[in-house]
Amino acid sequence: AGFSSVNIFLSLYRFQACVYFASVFQAMSCGIHYLASVFMAVTPNFVCGIPGNVSSVLFFNSSESSIEDIWTLWTSIENYIVVQLENGEVWELNQCSRSKREVSLDLAYEYKGNKSVFSCSDGFLYDDTKWKSTVVTQWDLVCDREWLAKLIQPTFMLGVLIGAVIFGDIADRLGRKRVIWFTSAGQFVFGIAVAFTFDYYSFVIVRFLLAMVSSGYLVVAFVYVTEFVGIKARTWASMHVHAFFAMGIMIVALVGFLVRTWWVYQIFVSIATLPFVLCCWMLPETPFWLLSEERYEDAQKVINIMARWNKVSTPCKVSELCSVQHDLVSGRTGDNDMSSTKKHNILDLFCNWDIARRTITVWLIWFTGSLGYYVFSLSSVSLGGNEYLNLFLIGAVELPCYIVACIGMDKLGRRNTLIPFLILSALICVLIMVIPQDFNILIILANMAGKFSIGVAFGLIYLYTAELYPTIVRSLAVGSGSMMCRVGSVVAPFCVYLRSVWIFMPLLLVGIMALLSGILTIMLPETLGKPLTNTLVEATELGRNKKSCSGKTPPAHSGAALEKIEMFGQETVNTEK
Repeated sequence: AGFSSVNIFLSLYRFQACVYFASVFQAMSCGIHYLASVFMAVTPNFVCGIPGNVSSVLFFNSSESSIEDIWTLWTSIENYIVVQLENGEVWELNQCSRSKREVSLDLAYEYKGNKSVFSCSDGFLYDDTKWKSTVVTQWDLVCDREWLAKLIQPTFMLGVLIGAVIFGDIADRLGRKRVIWFTSAGQFVFGIAVAFTFDYYSFVIVRFLLAMVSSGYLVVAFVYVTEFVGIKARTWASMHVHAFFAMGIMIVALVGFLVRTWWVYQIFVSIATLPFVLCCWMLPETPFWLLSEERYEDAQKVINIMARWNKVSTPCKVSELCSVQHDLVSGRTGDNDMSSTKKHNILDLFCNWDIARRTITVWLIWFTGSLGYYVFSLSSVSLGGNEYLNLFLIGAVELPCYIVACIGMDKLGRRNTLIPFLILSALICVLIMVIPQDFNILIILANMAGKFSIGVAFGLIYLYTAELYPTIVRSLAVGSGSMMCRVGSVVAPFCVYLRSVWIFMPLLLVGIMALLSGILTIMLPETLGKPLTNTLVEATELGRNKKSCSGKTPPAHSGAALEKIEMFGQETVNTEK
């Protein structure tokens, strides 16, 4: 019912629907690149290379003619393989060393005599039954180089963090359209380039650039679709950007199952970007950003195009909607109205106590959502079974949580949905800690419930952040929030490592953060059914506090007038019906 309602509503806006689905299609590529390393950088079973031709292989009581036949019996990294060479030498092959037996009269698995230990100077032998090639096997990222493999995902997430801030700020300065053009083309170019990197360091550098443009696109796309769709469809439209991201995760699982060579796999997952790259140049700039930059003629052109697509016979006039020209021209002669023309930076998110408190709370929610999401995801490996199916289900389980989030936001409001799910996440963490370890099924179900609840909060905060801040810093606010989100995703693996200190330490940290975030969210204003604000003055008024950055009472009509731009097509269609 939820999906049908949004489809019916978007069908009334043919222009907005086309722009929306074109933009969110590219979000699948973001999901793909974020999770691509799950299979691309996997470390298979391996042992030291053999210094000669093998005549026989022994693993416990099993004797085989080749090492390839042994991998199905491999159970632990503590295992070793005994091989006899054609010259009669007997070697024990471990993962990071190899030993030559001094006495080699007979071939036996157990040996108590003297051995000479050597390094793996002849490379390594890898289990290729699942993957023919990974970046780990191509550049031998094992043993003393294992730390390089562990840096692949953190460096990618660092690129995501930096890209979120940089492109969020650029989108506020140069416009949403230009950033969407650049980042979508960058995803395709850097995605293909990753497959043709010649060593580990070039691979990491290109992946870092890929992370920056992927993060930049995702941040700006949220703002872009939020500013284009009407107020009634905004919840469903923005939330289902996450659904397309989740579909990207499912595509990773499917391609990973079908393609087992890492560079071919990377090319296939990158091709998903191509259709959007070929048509993204047709996307228009948002009227909200054009009006904030006082480009009234350009804004009117976009509105006229929207009217033609939506079959509106008498398109609205910007001047008739809100008298923007008169207000802003007179404002330029005032003492404190330079906020509409000055260049904004991250300090504007702390321009007064109300906005600063709002920013700190929002950042904490972003961090907690990402931290909890990845901690619960890493815990889900206990489900067992097929790893490709598990990843597919991890992506699929996000879809119902976004539907629940949309219904809750529309019926209860953004804040009133966010608070209970954050607190529920904390309670589930406590529940998992008290469930006996023998109750595996219950623990798995509780972990999935925790991921579901934190997923609702994680998905909701994107839209909520965009609605809490005005047009002039909206991309910057979402971008900085996404930065805190990426900090959480970088911290999450280290949080999981704390299991060695205490098995429930990760859950304890997530629970505390979720509870604190839920309590602080009570102080945020509700944005359900309210028009987007255009200035920091109006954003402060949204918090019902007359004290603002300029110290003057905001013009309440400007944001509402801008809202009419996104709603006029619906009103006219209803009249025609």
